[in-house]
Amino acid sequence: MAKETKETAPEQQPVNPHLKSKAKRPKRRVGLWTYIISIVVALGIGIGGTYWLIGRSVNQQLANMQQTSTAMKKIQSVYATISQNYYQPVNENKLANGAINGMVNSLGDKFSEYMDKSETESLNDTIDSSFSGIGAQVQKSGSYIQIISPIAGTPAKKVGLKPKDIIKKVNGKSIAGNTLTQAVNLMRGKVGTTVKLTVERAGKPFTVSLKRAKIPVTTVDYKLVGGKKKIGYITVSTFSTNTAKEFKTVLKALDKKGAKKLVIDMRGNPGGLMTAALKMASMFLKNGKTIMQVQARDGQAEKYVAGKKYDGGYKETKPTTVLIDGGSASAAEIFSAALHQSAGVKLVGSQSYGKGTVQTVSTFSDKTEMKITVAKWLTPNGTWINKKGLTPTIKANEPSYASLTVLSKVSDLQAGQVNDNIKTLQQYLKAMGDFKGRANGYFGASTTQALKHYQKKAKLTVTGKVDKKTLTKLEVQLAQKISDHDRAYNAAMQLMSK
Repeated sequence: MAKETKETAPEQQPVNPHLKSKAKRPKRRVGLWTYIISIVVALGIGIGGTYWLIGRSVNQQLANMQQTSTAMKKIQSVYATISQNYYQPVNENKLANGAINGMVNSLGDKFSEYMDKSETESLNDTIDSSFSGIGAQVQKSGSYIQIISPIAGTPAKKVGLKPKDIIKKVNGKSIAGNTLTQAVNLMRGKVGTTVKLTVERAGKPFTVSLKRAKIPVTTVDYKLVGGKKKIGYITVSTFSTNTAKEFKTVLKALDKKGAKKLVIDMRGNPGGLMTAALKMASMFLKNGKTIMQVQARDGQAEKYVAGKKYDGGYKETKPTTVLIDGGSASAAEIFSAALHQSAGVKLVGSQSYGKGTVQTVSTFSDKTEMKITVAKWLTPNGTWINKKGLTPTIKANEPSYASLTVLSKVSDLQAGQVNDNIKTLQQYLKAMGDFKGRANGYFGASTTQALKHYQKKAKLTVTGKVDKKTLTKLEVQLAQKISDHDRAYNAAMQLMSK
C-alpha cells in the first residue's frame, strides 16, 4: 500500500519523502504544511519496505541476509561486552541510540538522521500545534546549520537572512556538534521571545536578533500587474496540504480579473508536500506528460504523469513563466522542472538549490524515528539535479548588494576603526549612491562624508556617525531598492509583455 511522506519544518532540514514503516504513524504527521517534501511519497512500497526486494534473485536475497546476520552478530557482541563489562553501569537505551546514530552518521548523508524520543516528540508537538519560530528552512552543513531559504514575511526574511547563510551560534552558544534537531529546537520558542543568531555569510560573521513569530499558513498570494497586458503574478511560499487548493482558487480568481498571462514566483520556496506539487504541475501539463520520475537503487525509474488523478480535470493554458533562485528547492524544483521540460515554460532567475534525493522515515515503537535516503528523483527528461539545481532559461541574477550581510553592531561602526563591518557599511552606502570610494573597511573622512550625505538625503540628523536610527533606515531603504530593482521579476515581466 502506498504511503504518504513528510519532510522538514521551518528551521529544519529538508528530509524528503518519507515512507512509513511498520511502526505506528504519529498523529497528523502526514500532509502538514510545515514539511518540505522533495518527491512523491507514493513509491508503491509496501509495509516494511519489502517492495525494494522485488527483482532480486533468491541467491542475492540469501547473500544479503547472511551478510546482515554477520554484521548484527558483531554489533550484538559489542553491545553485550560494553553492557556487561564497562567499569560503570551503562544506560541500555543510550547505548542503543549511540549505535544507531553511529550507523546512520557513517552514511555521510546530511539528509539521513536518527532522532531519539525527546527530539521526535518535540518535533511532533511543534508540528501538531501552532508553529512558532524564525521562519527559515535549514539543513545540516558540516558542524553547523545552513539556511536553505527564509520564508516570506517571517522574522528570518525581515532581518535579511539568505540562502546558504551558516548559523554558527544560537544565543551566544556554539551549535557545533549539535544534531540538526537540537539546533532547530534552540531556534524555536514562544511567540514574541527573542533569539540571537551568529551567522556567517561568504566567510564573514555577523549577529542578528530575531523575535519569534507564528509562521504564516497561507502559502499562495497573487495580484494583477502589467497594466493592459493583464499579467497574473502568483507567489508560492511553500507547498502545504492546502497549497494546491489555494493555487487553484488563485488561478480562477485571476481568470475572473481577465488575466491573459501568468508569472509564477517560486523564488525562496524551500519545498513542501509533494502531492501539492504534483497537483499544481498537472494543471499546466497535457494528460500523460511526465511530471517527474523516481529511481530506487536497484530499480527502473518510475514516471509520474499528469492527469485527472492529480488535477481533477482542471487545466491552465495561459502563457506562463516561472521564477527560480538559489532558495527554490525540493518540491519547488519538481514543479518548475515539470513545467519547463513537459510544457515548454521558460524559467527566469538564477540557479535553483538542487535537492534530488528521497528519504523514508521509520517510526519505532518507542516513538523514535530514523530517516534514510532511499532513492533519487529525476526531472521529466531523466536529469538528476542533485547539488546542481535547475538552470534558468533566462539568467537574471540579483545585484551584488543584494547579498550583503546584516549590519547589527553599532559599536563596530565608529570613526577610526578598521573591520569587515565597516567595509559592509561602505558597500551599503555605495549601493545607495552615497559612497564613491573603494570599500576598504576603514572608517575615515570619506565614510563620514558619505554618511552625512545619506543622512541628509534620508532626512535624519546629520552627524556623520552611525546610530541605530541611521542603521535601521539604511537597511530598510536598501531592502526596498533590492525589491525595486528585481532583475528576475523585471525580466519575466518583459518576457510576458511581448
